[in-house]
Amino acid sequence: MADHFVERSLEEIRFWSRIMKEHSLFLKLGFNYDDTKLIREADRFYAIFEDIENKSHALTSNTDPEYMYNFNNLVYTAVSHIWAFKRNLLGLIIQCKTGGNNFPLLVDHISREANYFRNRLKQLNTGTLDPLPDAIVNENVFFLRIMADHAKFINHLLDPSERKLVEQAREFSHDFDQLLFQAIDLDSMRPQSQTVPLLEQFVDQNRVSVRQLRDFKKAARDLIEACKIKSIIPPLLADHVFREASHFLEILDSFEAALTNAR
Repeated sequence: MADHFVERSLEEIRFWSRIMKEHSLFLKLGFNYDDTKLIREADRFYAIFEDIENKSHALTSNTDPEYMYNFNNLVYTAVSHIWAFKRNLLGLIIQCKTGGNNFPLLVDHISREANYFRNRLKQLNTGTLDPLPDAIVNENVFFLRIMADHAKFINHLLDPSERKLVEQAREFSHDFDQLLFQAIDLDSMRPQSQTVPLLEQFVDQNRVSVRQLRDFKKAARDLIEACKIKSIIPPLLADHVFREASHFLEILDSFEAALTNAR
């Protein structure tokens, strides 16, 4: 169990610390040139999470669990601070106290991811990870919304002349909105809805859609990196959303395996 705690903690921190680091960069690129205080804050968070990421890769599954526990708490504090920064920024944008190119939904989106990360760290340190039926519903409600948001961002950041890709992104946005609504319905029917047959169908249906979106993101990323399509999507952002889809797909694969073993 101690080894599992360490391995799971490292998996979460290695993945999400890189995501938090890149959020800091994306926010910075979206600020006005005279938003010097916000730019400095974004730079500071970039350095913090780069340091966390580097430290996490220096640790192994043989790391002492007590050290891992303390490291999780340190990361939890950093994530809480970047979450507060993002929520404050959202307020500034909505109240027209700052400009730039950061969509309010984007800032809300990345703050939800920070909150997810810190909650996961708390669950790991307190030993209160969700049991499988609850984890399946909760993870899907969270990640399906993330995937729907990604499709909307891609749609708005592609050049309008890329009509086929814009239409594909719009279709993915609609599809994942519908999957999210279905997940919310399943959530509201808990615990009666959490039978193995229903959860198996739920996971399988979502895996098919997430795999399609993942492949679309990979194709778009490769085209952007090769300068073969017109957009204002940085290659790093294209890779960022691809990695998040791949991460969700890995979670769904693990759910499928766990449900198969539960039969």
